Amino acid sequence: MPVELRPAGVPDESRPRATSLTGLRLDELLHEVQERLTEIVKTRDRLQGLLDAVLAVATGLELDSTLQRIVQAATELVDAEYGALGVLSDDGNGLSEFVYVGIDEETRSRMGHLPEGKGLLGLLIDDPRPVRVADLSQHPASVGFPRNHPPMHSFLGVPVRVRDKIFGNLYMTEKRGGAEFTVDDEVVLQALAAAAGVAVDNARLFEKSRMRERWLGTVAEINGELLGGASIDTTLELIVLRVRELAGAEDAFILLAGDEATDAVSVSVTSGERSSALAGLSVDTAGTSLIAEVMREGQPRVLPDLTSALPEGPKVSSAGFGPAVAVPLSSASGAGGVLVTARSKGAQAFAEDQLPMLLSLADQAAVALEFADKQRNQRLLDLLADRDRIAQDLHDHVIQRLFATGMSLQGTLRRIPDQHARGRVQQAVEQLDRTVREIRTSIFDLHTTGSERPASLRRRLLDVVADISGDSAVSPSMRISGAVDTFVPPQIGEHAEAVLREALSNALRHSGAEEISVSVDATADGLSIEVADDGVGIGEDVKRSGLDNMVRRARQCGGDAVIDSEPGRGTTLSWRVPLR
Repeated sequence: MPVELRPAGVPDESRPRATSLTGLRLDELLHEVQERLTEIVKTRDRLQGLLDAVLAVATGLELDSTLQRIVQAATELVDAEYGALGVLSDDGNGLSEFVYVGIDEETRSRMGHLPEGKGLLGLLIDDPRPVRVADLSQHPASVGFPRNHPPMHSFLGVPVRVRDKIFGNLYMTEKRGGAEFTVDDEVVLQALAAAAGVAVDNARLFEKSRMRERWLGTVAEINGELLGGASIDTTLELIVLRVRELAGAEDAFILLAGDEATDAVSVSVTSGERSSALAGLSVDTAGTSLIAEVMREGQPRVLPDLTSALPEGPKVSSAGFGPAVAVPLSSASGAGGVLVTARSKGAQAFAEDQLPMLLSLADQAAVALEFADKQRNQRLLDLLADRDRIAQDLHDHVIQRLFATGMSLQGTLRRIPDQHARGRVQQAVEQLDRTVREIRTSIFDLHTTGSERPASLRRRLLDVVADISGDSAVSPSMRISGAVDTFVPPQIGEHAEAVLREALSNALRHSGAEEISVSVDATADGLSIEVADDGVGIGEDVKRSGLDNMVRRARQCGGDAVIDSEPGRGTTLSWRVPLR
């Protein structure tokens, strides 16, 4: 085959074109490689940023600081100017806590209250899926911003789950440079939210273990106080103080049942900022308040607002009480009181998982009350045993000796020829008889506890004599015979107490007597009271309103009163009423 040879010096026209095409393809390949390398570097940097954010989130175990680190790491990861983490309330219908970054305190104070989970934030609560918006104001769920709120446009929100349960939501707004949040931003924020859920779970477990440690320490401290012989007031004051600290509350107090005759519990011990508003407060346990229900049913209650559970009053309504928990002080005999711990108005509600700890401390308070009651009963038994011994000694020795002395003197009377001397001995015998009766009355008095509720009629009559004659030079003799506390009904007992007070007061103030005797006799048929004095008697010009009042009381009870008085011969009041 013949070959065509080009003359020397003549160029090949096809060679420059091939070279230019090859160079063009090489530039494209180099540019594509550069773009791929840039993407790889960006992806590496993004992954490194995500890793750094995850490590930052997992740094500590304090829940509050963990939440703050989560928000800070999230804003840096997606290059957002503002970020927040809204923690869902226990009922899942709103936000109980709102942790934010990017807004200074001055701006925050001008904005008013923190978000409550409405508008676009509420959309994430109702439907916990990622939301990415270019302009917040254009979204149908947007409800606008409060006054003085910084302008925000782009938005990215993702839910944070803890053990497959929604804990809250991460909210990122205003991507720097005015750009929108990208799909990559959404992916890395979801990855961070997953790591945040683990960090929150760990922080919660740490807080629970630390709370349990503090709770065990408190229980040991209270037991130490009880075993060390501390008073009931000191122990209860310690309990309300520790309850307030452990529950993160501003106030704690204990209401205790008082007199068995009243259906009410009264504030006994308080600790906190509003103690003055609780002083002297009583709650009717027969009423419809939530505290009354806790007392009757013996079950704890979480109260959304303590003010509505307390009696109305200016101190309570203006105190600013908010969420509270009321737990019963339960014992074998039933609920003896209520332990209440409260936070300020607008504060976070108490969590259900706090109830076991509060119930345990309420049980400690109930144990303290039972322990104090047993100690009180033991002291009373010791006192009664001592009184029984004294009464036995008085009866077996003193009374018998006085009786023997009286009998001896009576036997001697026949041998005394002098009339005046015989009269003096007879007076001595009568005085011994009165002394024996007074000692017997004292023996009856020794068998009263002084703490009966309500006080027995015998105790009240003795107290009347002691109260009225306390500042007098005359010491009335008192004799009570018969089962006064058994036979006399309460309504007649009130009349008897008033009559004795009036009669004895008149005798001490107006009679000028040197001796006053009081006799109270009770049988199954009737009650009689006799007050006799050796004074000047009742004059004609004396007002008889007090005497007429005693007669009227006797007739109201179906009885009568007789007043025997002559000038210079003293006065005797005889007040008798039937008991059948």
